[in-house]
Amino acid sequence: MRKPPPPPTIPQSGQAKRGEAGHLGYLLRQASLAWRARMEHALAEFAVTPPQFAALTMIGAYPDLSSADLARASLLTPATVATIVANLKRAAMITARPHPVHGRILQLALTAKGKALLERCKRHVYALEADLTIDMSEADENAVRRWLARVATAG
Repeated sequence: MRKPPPPPTIPQSGQAKRGEAGHLGYLLRQASLAWRARMEHALAEFAVTPPQFAALTMIGAYPDLSSADLARASLLTPATVATIVANLKRAAMITARPHPVHGRILQLALTAKGKALLERCKRHVYALEADLTIDMSEADENAVRRWLARVATAG
């Protein structure tokens, strides 16, 4: 009976094909997952998930969004947004009031409690963002921002 071959050695993130020699799409996904894990860790003390943070951020930036608008702006599915909105309303972080013209559309806004939570969360997330660019020049950071925006809008 022959022994099975040993499993392949997979390089650590940042090495070989999981590093600068890797495909851009893979590296972008790897970076996205690492970023999400860091955000989850940073937001855990507030019992806020990254999708909830995205929703709070968009509602704070663009008051009176509908749930459909929020789903588009935060890159979340309508079903996910419906759950998030219900939970944030239940926790008194947001309010929903009928649109003055289209009464079936509910406009979302942060409550004082929601604004305070968002500000606490932002401090933690902004500290993580500062770590991302610590060794980067302003020009390099702007180039990365332009590239990511172009990737996101390339369709």
